[in-house]
Amino acid sequence: MRKLIYHVAVTVDGFIARKNGSVDGFLMKGDHVDAYLEHLKEYDTVVMGRRTYEAGYDFGLRPGDIAYPNMKHFVVSKTLSFTQRHADLNIVGENAIEVIRSLKDTQGSSIYLCGGGSLAGSLLRSGMIDELLLKVNPVVFGEGIRLFDGVDTAVGLTPLNTTSYESGVVLNRYSIAIEKDSPVPGSDFR
Repeated sequence: MRKLIYHVAVTVDGFIARKNGSVDGFLMKGDHVDAYLEHLKEYDTVVMGRRTYEAGYDFGLRPGDIAYPNMKHFVVSKTLSFTQRHADLNIVGENAIEVIRSLKDTQGSSIYLCGGGSLAGSLLRSGMIDELLLKVNPVVFGEGIRLFDGVDTAVGLTPLNTTSYESGVVLNRYSIAIEKDSPVPGSDFR
């Protein structure tokens, strides 16, 4: 079974973006970026929510294109559609948990969950996330999009390793210990 790894930049106070979706404030240059680009080579599949996909437009992504070369893309959204799209871009409008569970049962490398908070919250509650790879940036937002939206119970983590970069970013890797699948309330993926 493939691992689903939530690999994401986060503030010290637990936000993956500002309220408006902006990532302004995260360090976009430095030795941690080189390490991130190397980590991307470990994945052949990426899963993300609609807002995370659309955030790529600010960085030059064209609607319907893929964000990461050499990866199959699964964007969870009930409203996103394109008249033309890349062959490796899949829109998951229904049964997202089941689709991702099926992906984990296929052959391949670990699956990259790159965001967002709502999708990550649903996947965490369902016991689908195996590891966290958190790029903790030396910044506090005070408010914004949480790392996990809608999670209101404690989840045990086992620290695996930590890497500190000269840029000030600290990469923390954890495995997630969830005893069993828990029911997932209706998701509001748009």
